[in-house]
Amino acid sequence: MPPRHRTCSAEELFHTVEYLHALPFPQQEERAGHRWGGPGHHLVVLVESQDFWEDRATELVEEAEQGVEADRTALAELLTRRWGAPAAMDLNPLQDSDGTGTGTYADAGFGFDAEEPEPIGFLSGVTSEVWVWRPDGSDRWVGLAVGQADPEWPLQLLAAFGESSTLPG
Repeated sequence: MPPRHRTCSAEELFHTVEYLHALPFPQQEERAGHRWGGPGHHLVVLVESQDFWEDRATELVEEAEQGVEADRTALAELLTRRWGAPAAMDLNPLQDSDGTGTGTYADAGFGFDAEEPEPIGFLSGVTSEVWVWRPDGSDRWVGLAVGQADPEWPLQLLAAFGESSTLPG
């Protein structure tokens, strides 16, 4: 069975990112389908592969990875045209030896003496890298990541939005 993606064109994904970038952050944690957020952040699943509970064959996983990566690359090209080249943020220093995102910015040497704020906290538990744009004239950052919470779960293209003050450097 080929991976099933909950996806649309790169242009439609781009419009979703633009919409969420402008959307006010919620005052409290909230969830609506594939989108959730709270004070200072939004997260959305833009693309999702099949899960791998029944079959984790190498070919299926590779095909799903290629599909989600292709969606990220196409969207990243549009975001780069709009906001310039992204910076790659390495989340490995925030991960414990078990791969969970339970470290702190201070532990990782990022110069912050605090636990990582959302959405970085969530992202550090599902991926090791986020491509980050800092749109001119905005006090927010926009990030794209391919993540997977567990090997049996779907691969996801995630868009994250946060306050600029939550990023190191």
